[in-house]
Amino acid sequence: MTETAGGADGGTSTLSPRSGPDRMVPGLWNPNFRLYFTARTVATLGDAMLPVAQVAGMIQMGFGPGDIGLAVGSFMAFFGGLVIFGGVFADRFNARALMIGADLVRVATQSAVAVMYATGQVTLWQLCLVGAVNGTAAAMFQPGVASTVPRVAADVQQGNGVLRTAEALMTLGGPAVAGLMVGLSSPAGVFCVHAATYAVSALCLGTLRLAPPADAEPGKAAAGRTSFRADLAEGWREFTARTWLWSVIALWMLLTLVVLGPLTPVAGASLVSEHGAGAYGLVNSALGAGGVLGGLVALRLRPRKPLRAGALALVGYALFPVAVGTHLPLWAVCGCVLVAGTGWAFWGVMWATSVQTQIPPDILNRIHSYEVAGSMAMFPVGQALAGPGASLLGSDALLLGSGCVALLVCAALLAVPAVRGLARAAD
Repeated sequence: MTETAGGADGGTSTLSPRSGPDRMVPGLWNPNFRLYFTARTVATLGDAMLPVAQVAGMIQMGFGPGDIGLAVGSFMAFFGGLVIFGGVFADRFNARALMIGADLVRVATQSAVAVMYATGQVTLWQLCLVGAVNGTAAAMFQPGVASTVPRVAADVQQGNGVLRTAEALMTLGGPAVAGLMVGLSSPAGVFCVHAATYAVSALCLGTLRLAPPADAEPGKAAAGRTSFRADLAEGWREFTARTWLWSVIALWMLLTLVVLGPLTPVAGASLVSEHGAGAYGLVNSALGAGGVLGGLVALRLRPRKPLRAGALALVGYALFPVAVGTHLPLWAVCGCVLVAGTGWAFWGVMWATSVQTQIPPDILNRIHSYEVAGSMAMFPVGQALAGPGASLLGSDALLLGSGCVALLVCAALLAVPAVRGLARAAD
């Protein structure tokens, strides 16, 4: 590593860069990476099918954009509110065990939703309750992702690029399959498949053979000897010591409030109402195709300033809400979403690699949890306000405004010296 994140932005972190013998795995496609790759890819397939089933299913049951926003927002509220605790649990105990348990919980909840749709007994409070349980499970799962990738991938950026590309391929095919399943049968079948994907993920994660965690600093006391509150405080100190980290998250709060939060319910409802559920699946597939392109570019391009390059690529994401809000022809919407997905995926690889390579491993789960919590804090607010905002301003005006805010966020990222100047870790 050429310089730590603290050194790059003037922070005061005293922790050492990541190290540990289990990082030195020969070759990318070792057995552990293959298992982890399978777990994440299969789970992403199910997650990619979910929005189509959720939006189309709720519309079929008579729910509107505001109801959709509440159902999705319940997930995000619990996820965003509890993920920092998941980060402490992952650092103190066994991150993989938490991930497996979270998957098994979601097998049960998605199976229950499948039964609800199959019997036609779907109520908003039940969907919100399921969202809350799933959000809690995801909060326990997500922190372990950050520390698992460096342990199974010899080259972290290459591993993230491969994972992003494969996940994008699942995003490409998942919505189309879900749209077909919804059209031919009902949303219940999609939820059954979604539950099965979590079962596969749990099985693969349970089969991983990782060395005992060797990522704590030499001589540092075991996590169990410190209080839960002290671990939370340490994570916060290390998070705020890195200007590049907290400044990105601060801007992401604006992005999630105005752009990402309203986009799914408002754009989804607009596309389904105007073109049908199949068209919405096609647009989501275009987003997945862009993700494939962005992941492939990230496999080849290794910029010296990764966040600067990622922010420039992220400019293309503004095309997504603008295309839907201006009612472009479906083929043009898909083209714009393709560009948006490419920029989003490239930024995602640059960002994930920066976090995983710039943060010491014994604090990584906690910092990742603070990162996720901050970036998603405004998501449930944006989801909940999607309906009222669309009623007050109109769906089109809301989407066009979201596109403008996306451009402003990209400009702000490039304006922060610690972000645009962060150097990549040494190969």
